[in-house]
Amino acid sequence: MSPSSLDELIESLRCLPGVGPKSAQRMAYHLLQRNQKGAARLAGALSHALAVLQHCSRCNTFSEEEICQRCANPHRDASLLCVVEMPADLAMIEQTQAYGGLYYVLMGRLSPLDGIGPRELKLDKLMARATDGVVSEVVLATNFTNEGEATAHLVSELLHARGIKVSRLSRGVPVGGELEHTDSGTIAQALIERRAV
Repeated sequence: MSPSSLDELIESLRCLPGVGPKSAQRMAYHLLQRNQKGAARLAGALSHALAVLQHCSRCNTFSEEEICQRCANPHRDASLLCVVEMPADLAMIEQTQAYGGLYYVLMGRLSPLDGIGPRELKLDKLMARATDGVVSEVVLATNFTNEGEATAHLVSELLHARGIKVSRLSRGVPVGGELEHTDSGTIAQALIERRAV
């Protein structure tokens, strides 16, 4: 019978996406036996991140400040608001250097099977941000998955009802693909060729 602290570590590692019981066990043994310094660094970094990170009050991404550096940057085009699912998607769009506007991060997508609806995505906060009188166009950059398309459709309907111009990334991004796993050249072209919805 293994020590309860080891069982707790293995079970804790299972919260990571794609990590099952065997992978979690391998990770735990590796950290304890071969890389205790790395384990201590991981524990410290995770603890620190949990203590200092919050959501930016404007774009909803992770930030150590109430307003993130990107939202506070006066050189960004505040009339453009790009809606993405996750911070990783924002990072991919930034890598293209083809977009100079601001963002709103949903921190997910509509997924009725997982119990994620408009309330869980806090779409009312997005609507308030998009109708602040400064934003003139919202670029929908959700993933081209069924859930991402459903999210884009709902958001576009809500924005159209408020008289906001809405565009969608061009289909240069593969259907069923996720921005996080798409090369920056394809994303840049999709941004340039975005279309009204």
